[in-house]
Amino acid sequence: MNNQIKGGGGNAPSSFNLHHLPGGLRVVTEPIPFVRSVSFGIWVRTGSRNESPTQRGMSHFLEHMLFKGTDKRSAAQIAEEMDAVGGQLNAFTSKESTCYFARVLDTHFDTAFDVLTDMFFNSKLDADEIDKERNVIIEEIAMNEDSPSDLVVDLLLNQIYKGNPLGHSILGTEETVGQFTRQDFAQFMQKNYCPSNTVIAIAGNINEDEVLEKIRTAFAQYTDTNAPEKAPTALYVPALSLRDKDIEQVHLAMGFPGVKWSKSEEFYAMMAANTIFGGGMSSRLFQKVREERGLVYSIYSYNIGYDDTGVFLIYAALNPAHLDDALGLITEETRRLFTDRVTAEQLAKTKEQIKSNIYLSLESSGSRMNSIGSTVLMGEMITPDEAVAKVDAITLDSLYAVSEKIFLPESVSLSLVGKSVEGRAGMLSK
Repeated sequence: MNNQIKGGGGNAPSSFNLHHLPGGLRVVTEPIPFVRSVSFGIWVRTGSRNESPTQRGMSHFLEHMLFKGTDKRSAAQIAEEMDAVGGQLNAFTSKESTCYFARVLDTHFDTAFDVLTDMFFNSKLDADEIDKERNVIIEEIAMNEDSPSDLVVDLLLNQIYKGNPLGHSILGTEETVGQFTRQDFAQFMQKNYCPSNTVIAIAGNINEDEVLEKIRTAFAQYTDTNAPEKAPTALYVPALSLRDKDIEQVHLAMGFPGVKWSKSEEFYAMMAANTIFGGGMSSRLFQKVREERGLVYSIYSYNIGYDDTGVFLIYAALNPAHLDDALGLITEETRRLFTDRVTAEQLAKTKEQIKSNIYLSLESSGSRMNSIGSTVLMGEMITPDEAVAKVDAITLDSLYAVSEKIFLPESVSLSLVGKSVEGRAGMLSK
């Protein structure tokens, strides 16, 4: 069954075609005849929130292992074959999904398709390669510890969703990563890598009928053995996290209940509220805390939207001597949003900014593949034109309705990483 959804933007109108193949596999295609590239992604709705306590980090580790060789190609041959055609081959793991993708010239699509499907179905998961990659990932965990801007957010999410896998690091821990075996990976794939949990997304200069036939052939034996378990529901709980670290700056993350990812009016109203509050250089937060007072080098806000929950985060990096003043100003700005209210003119400018960002973010086949793949995987596909229509529909009332849900004083969370911050445990109550 095919569902055609008309999209737009960019250089010419485009069509997003959603195909439902036998077994539950979904294929979403966007032919773009005016480009010379093709981007191809295999998306699996499995990430760190689908892991048990002993599996922490397995989705990410498995993603690495699919690049380590098949019966047909060694790891070096995978890289060499893609380099020979000037292609890009990569993957990423998030809290709720894993994506393997390639981007090549349209004349080399067959090569990319063969390499990527070979990796997906025929990876050897060799025990020696697992042991070597284990050391690489342990180094990656250590590197994250040395990146306070990442660490401060990880620590906050871990406490907000304490006891829920959504709060766990995608990388896992040195203890869990140190114990994974080939059998563990094979069982994890058998349980989670199945048609009903998978979306194939292709955008670029393609012959759609030929591409669909290739997919039908390559994925003919891809069948469900059992339905993946739904991840446990996560609830936002206000939290405080303090980590002493011998660094020059203090890194701050302040959290509020956010908005879950969806194509609802509320989600787009949240985008407008964030843009005005802390989403860019002209935002209130940046102008007040950095430009007017010079208290920070970096400060911004953003919403992390998950399937069933969300977190609105404010991040800042600053001199420890400015911490109290900066916290006071940030808190003041959350309140000033309601006393110095947004005007219709300000909202109109913000909507134009968001609409421009939507269209400009889709200027390549890779970004379009990412957009259509991720939204179909999450079950709520939306075209750029539909998104822009939702932005146009934002009103001052809808902006303030979502802002009142986000900026709840009783729900504030705080994470600090820096020198001697653990002695300031009473800070959250101030």
